[in-house]
Amino acid sequence: MSRPQISFEFFPPKTLDASFRLWETARALAPLAPDFVSVTYGAGGTTRKLTHEAVTTIHRHYGIPVAAHLTCVEATRAETMEIVQAYADAGIREIVALRGDAPKGQDRFTPHPEGFSNTVELIEAIAARGDMTIRVGAYPEPHPDSSGTDADVAWLKRKVDAGATSAITQFFFDADTFFRFRDKCAAAGIDAPIIPGILPIQGWAGAKRFAATCGTSVPAWAEEAFSKAAAQGPAAERALSEQACVKLCRDLLDGGVDRLHFYTLNRPDLTYAIAHILGARPAEPAGPASESGPAEEAKAEAAERQAAGSAQD
Repeated sequence: MSRPQISFEFFPPKTLDASFRLWETARALAPLAPDFVSVTYGAGGTTRKLTHEAVTTIHRHYGIPVAAHLTCVEATRAETMEIVQAYADAGIREIVALRGDAPKGQDRFTPHPEGFSNTVELIEAIAARGDMTIRVGAYPEPHPDSSGTDADVAWLKRKVDAGATSAITQFFFDADTFFRFRDKCAAAGIDAPIIPGILPIQGWAGAKRFAATCGTSVPAWAEEAFSKAAAQGPAAERALSEQACVKLCRDLLDGGVDRLHFYTLNRPDLTYAIAHILGARPAEPAGPASESGPAEEAKAEAAERQAAGSAQD
C-alpha cells in the first residue's frame, strides 16, 4: 500500500482564540506536504472577510496550495466574481465551488436575485476565466435536498462538464458507501477524481450531530462502539477514533483510492496521528514559528487592543 496524497480542510476563525487554533493547526499539518488545504466559506460580510484572510495567510506563510471555498449564498454575481479576482490577485489558484447552505433563519437555499442560482452557473463563470482549478462537493449518500443518489450523480456530472476538475465527498463511515458511489459515477461517465472526505471523530456526540445535518447514515456498529467508548472516557474514545479512521482509510486504499481529504475541525493531533500511520512524514521539521508567523501576528494584535483599551480607561 503506497502513501496516499492527502489534503486537509480548515475553517476560518471567528474569535481571536479560534485564530490561534487555526494557525497552530496549519503549522502542525503543513509539514506533511498536503496536496492542498481547503478553507470553508462564511457568507456575509464579516465571515466572508475572515475566510479571505485565512486563505491568503495560510498561502503566504506556509507555502502550500490553498483551495478557497466559495458559495452562491447572499451575493450577486458581480460580488462573487470580485471575490474570485481577489483570490487570484493574492496568488490563489484553486476554488471549491459550492451552492452553500441556507442562511440562518431560512429553511432552504434561495438564490440572490442577482446571484448565481446554482453551482453549475458558478463553475461556468469561474471556468471561463481559465486561471482556476475548480473542485466541487460530492455526496456518497443523498444530499439532504436531493431526491436520491442517482440525482446526485447526475448533478455531479453536470458540474464536471461545466469545468470542475475533481470532487471531494461528504464524510461517511463505511468504505463500501464510497465504492458504490464511485461505481455509479464511473458508469455515468464521470472521469474526474473523486476524493473521499474523511472525518476523524473528535467527539461522538458532535459527529452524530454533523451526520444528521449532512445526511450521513450512522451504522449500528459505530453507534454501539462509540457510545461504549464515550462512556469509558476521552482516552478510549480517542483510541477508537484513531483505529476506526485508519481502518476506513486502509479499506479505501485497498480499493484503489489514492487521495484522502481530512476534515480537521481545526484540531490537528488526531488527523496528524492518522496520516502518520498511513505513511505521511514531515517534509522537514516544523520548527518554531517565526516572529512574523500568523499566530504571533494575532498575539501582537491582541496586545495592541489591550494597550489601547488601557489607554482609554
